Amino acid sequence: MCRTGVEADEQDMTYLDHNATTPPLPEVLEAVESCLREDWANPSSTHRAGIAARRRIELARDQVARLIGCRARDLLLCSGGTEAANLALRGVLATTGDRSAIATSRLEHSAVRDTVERLEKEGASVHWIRHRSDGVVDLEAFESMLTDHGDEIAIASVMWVNNETGVIQPVAELGRLCREHGVRFHTDAVQAVGRMPVDVASLDVDLLSFAAHKFHGTKGAGGLFVGRGVKLEPSITGGGQERDRRGGTENVPAIVGMGMAAEHAAAWLKRVSDDADAPDSITTLEARRARFETGVRTALEGTSEVVVNGEDAPRLWTTSSVAFPRLAAEGMLMAMSERDLMASAGAACSSGSLEPSPVLLAMGVPEPLAHGSIRFSYSRFTTDEEIDAAIEVVNRVVESIATSVTG
Repeated sequence: MCRTGVEADEQDMTYLDHNATTPPLPEVLEAVESCLREDWANPSSTHRAGIAARRRIELARDQVARLIGCRARDLLLCSGGTEAANLALRGVLATTGDRSAIATSRLEHSAVRDTVERLEKEGASVHWIRHRSDGVVDLEAFESMLTDHGDEIAIASVMWVNNETGVIQPVAELGRLCREHGVRFHTDAVQAVGRMPVDVASLDVDLLSFAAHKFHGTKGAGGLFVGRGVKLEPSITGGGQERDRRGGTENVPAIVGMGMAAEHAAAWLKRVSDDADAPDSITTLEARRARFETGVRTALEGTSEVVVNGEDAPRLWTTSSVAFPRLAAEGMLMAMSERDLMASAGAACSSGSLEPSPVLLAMGVPEPLAHGSIRFSYSRFTTDEEIDAAIEVVNRVVESIATSVTG
């Protein structure tokens, strides 16, 4: 069986690439299959079958809204985190008149970073947000930037939890500062939703994007919270779906699966908040991450130096970005995969590149460390047995490569 805590397939593997995607829950698979078999009608049709499909979408919208603490009507459903982030940035920028600038960080996921760079080529101006060496935004510098340029900035976008390092940004403070200066604030919460408490009602967040497949839903569904009073120019037109904000016939099975995944994530978060000693509590998951990092360091003592990127910053329990100096991540990943350990060199959408992660380089990580960095990422179902198996594989791979390099 696949050692993920969730039945996925018959491969015997240790899967530690949950920031790339998570295996869908069995309940999600059942919900998706029932839609494909029974509620396959077009939800915009006014006949009984279409109305049944529409009802399932709206139930899912309610389930997801409860997970992130917003009104269902403020939740825009779309294909995933990349579309949601693009819609937030382009949609706001197109409606703000004299404000034609964007503020963001070099540490963002490419869904934001590449979009901002493209918008810059199209005429927008960009203010790059400064951050400390640990990857956390410099709040003092951010406030100074807003004081000097707030009247020209349409939207600021900062990722809540970094997908490569797990570093958590002070979203509450960033949103408050943006609100004080009349700047719209978007956070890419793809790595946060379903993994930590998220309550947009208690935050000064205007837009928040997320994807279902990061919290045990399926690919093809995601969403964008759009706060009251936020104007948004649609990027996909035609059809009038999502109150004319996102055209196209809805992916009913994926949306229903997202709703089911959201319901289970919300139940898990409530349960572990009531019982901090639960076997899958946040504290336990943090200890499991520490178990891996400590285990790798101990196993490789005397063989290879081990550096954890972002170690001194607040980090979510999901992520260990581990650098192995003088070793190439690509070769290590191939060797680990051959030994049934799945991890990645960074963002899955750019893992085919042989270049070091631009996020790590922007953090000031030296190029040899960035080039030898591997991301191990966990789910709430990851077990101690998986952690121990991963430590053993990493130890064997590093020792093998180090021996071949030295002769």
